[in-house]
Amino acid sequence: MKRVSFAEFGGPDVLQLIDAEEPHPGPGQIRIAVRAAGVNPVDWRIREGQILGAHPIELPSGVGLDAAGVVDEVGEGVEGVEVGDHVFGEGSSTYAEFAVLSAWARMPQGLTFEEAAGYPSVVETALRIIREVGVRSGQTLLVSGASGGVGSAVLQIAGDRGITVIGTAGAANQDYLRSLGALATTYGNGWVERVRQLGQVDAALDLAGSGVIRELVELTGDPRKVISIADLGAPEFGVRFSGVAGSMPEALAEAVGLISRGKLHIPVEKSYPLADAAAAHIDSQAGHTRGRRVLVVGKPAGVVLEQKIEDDAHPWD
Repeated sequence: MKRVSFAEFGGPDVLQLIDAEEPHPGPGQIRIAVRAAGVNPVDWRIREGQILGAHPIELPSGVGLDAAGVVDEVGEGVEGVEVGDHVFGEGSSTYAEFAVLSAWARMPQGLTFEEAAGYPSVVETALRIIREVGVRSGQTLLVSGASGGVGSAVLQIAGDRGITVIGTAGAANQDYLRSLGALATTYGNGWVERVRQLGQVDAALDLAGSGVIRELVELTGDPRKVISIADLGAPEFGVRFSGVAGSMPEALAEAVGLISRGKLHIPVEKSYPLADAAAAHIDSQAGHTRGRRVLVVGKPAGVVLEQKIEDDAHPWD
């Protein structure tokens, strides 16, 4: 089978499409014929050697955590899923024609493989950081770098819970944030005052890693009311860096419920063929993502939503 792999840490050029042995599920696992794999910032951070504590790897290594596809092998002790089922979930080395998943759920009706592949890690992260920051119904949550996958999920999940959300993003994504129910403003000079004009902030999330931790603490008045998933220097300000995932099965179950109720939709901004994984990483690192980027396996990939972005770089936006 074909699999994207890297033999050394480095830039996108270390990614290679290789012939590899097919994986097989162990107890409590399933294997899928991958139809699409989610592209997450954690993927290229691991590729660069940045995040290894929570994701220890041995080189050479495959790439990818999220995928959607068709079940074709079921491991020992697994119940409730059969060969031929359409599922999405989390596993390892998902940038491949076949991948083993350790957590999964049946795809909600009407969801495409490309759409489904973009949800697992994104929704788990969104649910986790909303819980960790302790924001409640009736309060206001500030989300810095709100237009990407995690931000898109946070805005919708928080809104569904009765939380007012203020989102920052580039100028081109202001209408997108508003379409998800957020009060929107741009980052850049004067952004703190613009946020204050929108309302008092009870809690804040840093999804962009753009050096705004000090300002988020200032806006909330308490470093314990700020969580970052992108700035490794956040603890210097007393702010928690959240990088260890919670329960993926619970997150997938909640995602299915939200999607089925029409309360969660994360668009696919662009899809790529498996051979273009390096290009997907380059685009992901460049930022300005509106929704998700995915790799498509087995058929030509096409742009679902594409537009010219001209504002400042925002790698986790």
